[in-house]
Amino acid sequence: MTTRVASPPNSLSPSRASDFMQCPLLYRFRVIDKLPEKPSAAATRGTVVHAVLERLFDAPAEQRSLPRARALVPREWERLLAKRPELCELFAEEGQEAPDGERLAAWLAQAEALVERWFSLEDPTRLEPAERELFVEATLDSGLRLRGIIDRVDVAPTGEVRIVDYKTGKAPPPRFSDGPLFQMKFYALVVWRLRGIVPRRLQLVFLGSGDVLTYDPDEEDLRRVERKLLALWEAITRATETGDWRPSPSRLCDWCDHQAHCPEFGGSPPPYPLTVQPRLPEPRTHTDGDGDGAHDAAPDA
Repeated sequence: MTTRVASPPNSLSPSRASDFMQCPLLYRFRVIDKLPEKPSAAATRGTVVHAVLERLFDAPAEQRSLPRARALVPREWERLLAKRPELCELFAEEGQEAPDGERLAAWLAQAEALVERWFSLEDPTRLEPAERELFVEATLDSGLRLRGIIDRVDVAPTGEVRIVDYKTGKAPPPRFSDGPLFQMKFYALVVWRLRGIVPRRLQLVFLGSGDVLTYDPDEEDLRRVERKLLALWEAITRATETGDWRPSPSRLCDWCDHQAHCPEFGGSPPPYPLTVQPRLPEPRTHTDGDGDGAHDAAPDA
């Protein structure tokens, strides 16, 4: 059995930033405790579809057809299964190890449908991505290290950069679009700090609903994102040092794998694996009042 060694976080990705904003305790479970999570059919389908859309561009432009893309779906599934044999359990009947043929076929058909929808949104014969599945990493002046993987980077002949991300789910209502755009602005910030170029366009392709969301950032946008990330990192650092990771209940709790460890569901987190640094008492401001503490210095936010 592999022993998981806990260590303080030393970088931030869009996914983990979103985890902390959603629920600090979820961030702890994933980053500090590294608790295992069950694979899901939806997430696995997303992995396969992303792999298909990446690999399709290995072919010459004129060969990037829908039949070719469909044929890649079972191949990428087999490739993923070779790396993660436990994924068979997603399609096996209870008490069985082998996947149920009908369930697997239906799931593969759903993946093919997502790939087919992509062809109605973009024409791969007219695209020549500069980068695919690009790992990016940049260290800000503050020392905060940002990292992530960008699905696709397109560069126009004029040098303008477009960052593209595929989502296999449905587009959120407009009032909830800030979440997906935060991820894209995160990537744009990293590219700007790495290359000195503000991406001309951020593009989210929602294959589940057939929607395309675009946003054109500017430097001030990215500076605001940087300030937000710095404040977020300060909160993460404070929680890491004090061991104070609080749950933030929401409707998303229904899909959380860690309810057994969550106080909101009657559970207890595992013992905190890092050394807690004791916090110094807050200084008190003495005044001519009755000493009831009304003028005490405010605690750190």
